Amino acid sequence: MSTSNRAVTCAAAILSQALSLPVALADVVVGGRGASCAEDPACHNRLHPDIPMAASADPGERITFIGRDAADLQLDPGDYSQRESSPRLAFGVVHPLTGPVHINGAKAGDVLAVTLEKFVPGEVGWTSASPGGFAGDAVGSEQRFIVWRLNEEFAESDALPGVRIPNASFPGVVTTLPGPAELERMLARERALADAGGSVYPPDPEFAEPSSLCGAEGAKPGECLRTLPPREHGGNMDIRYLKVGVTVYLPCYIDGCGLALGDFHYAQGDGEVSGTAIEMDGELTVTTRILRGGPRLARGPHYEGPAELLAIPSRRFYAVTGYPFKEPGSVPREIEYLADAKIAGLENLSRDINLAARNALAEMIDHIVATYGYDRTQAYMIASVAVDLRIAQLVDLPNVGVTAILPLDIFVDMPR
Repeated sequence: MSTSNRAVTCAAAILSQALSLPVALADVVVGGRGASCAEDPACHNRLHPDIPMAASADPGERITFIGRDAADLQLDPGDYSQRESSPRLAFGVVHPLTGPVHINGAKAGDVLAVTLEKFVPGEVGWTSASPGGFAGDAVGSEQRFIVWRLNEEFAESDALPGVRIPNASFPGVVTTLPGPAELERMLARERALADAGGSVYPPDPEFAEPSSLCGAEGAKPGECLRTLPPREHGGNMDIRYLKVGVTVYLPCYIDGCGLALGDFHYAQGDGEVSGTAIEMDGELTVTTRILRGGPRLARGPHYEGPAELLAIPSRRFYAVTGYPFKEPGSVPREIEYLADAKIAGLENLSRDINLAARNALAEMIDHIVATYGYDRTQAYMIASVAVDLRIAQLVDLPNVGVTAILPLDIFVDMPR
């Protein structure tokens, strides 16, 4: 596929019948140049309103984003071994995003509707278990990095024999750029949380792109947001339901919106508990609409699509439950920063959905190990790419509930 920013296709136009879309006259192709994000003028891994636009597109035009995997790795398609840790260059390379694309006619205050039209996965994917995962301390996981063979139907890894994960490709990151006011507010609230001891990824110029703006010698290295957390503009939402056929509604904070996509996933369980899904490169084609007087989006993006995308990829499942119980004297890692002396002495925390999720995950890890014979890190990675952590209820106090759902059809030639 051409990697030029704009490739004119046939002049024949098809009149769109959906919500008065304009006629799509051309395709816009963004990204794919160079061996790394730093060499690609259409790649960035930070968020700031001053990031230059990589391309422009009219509403209704098909835009194809050629995306890099979350760590900007160039894995040998013939290398399917596992390693003790990720071979990424540094944490600062996460996430290489393709764009931003200026949507012609869009103004600050509009809503941008982004419809996912087509997804072509890459040939190689990877998953890692790391200290940055959810509740890794509770399930006894070690650090590990594995590689997957991908095709249009399923993923397989020599490191997880007997497991076959169906293709459920989606972008982890769908975002517009923050405006100056939004940037100032986001930086201030995250700085306050960091000062209180909370888990935050502050601006970091190491391996930041564009380096001229966000790098150590750049114009504004202390203002460029990391892409790790999602925010009101979208970003790293990691919602596995954002598949082909879904429309995502994003706020436009600047003229042209600055649409960017990345962090492509071949498959993921709700929770992405080990810290990664099946990460991959790929090509995603979208179309856009501009809405004036659309949803307010004050707390985050909205999305809609066919209901079958909410289903698990399996004919049968096995599920466990979790509630906010803990050992006396312990404090869950995620709330240590609160430094509340009462927490350690309790065996039951009221309304703590995070603790309930930790317990549901630990129970599922125990089940996978006992039933299928995988070690705890393998089970943790299986949970990250295939197990869904879902809220069961929030009203049966004090014990709110989480259920972890394991699709059984992922196990090939094994007892289910």
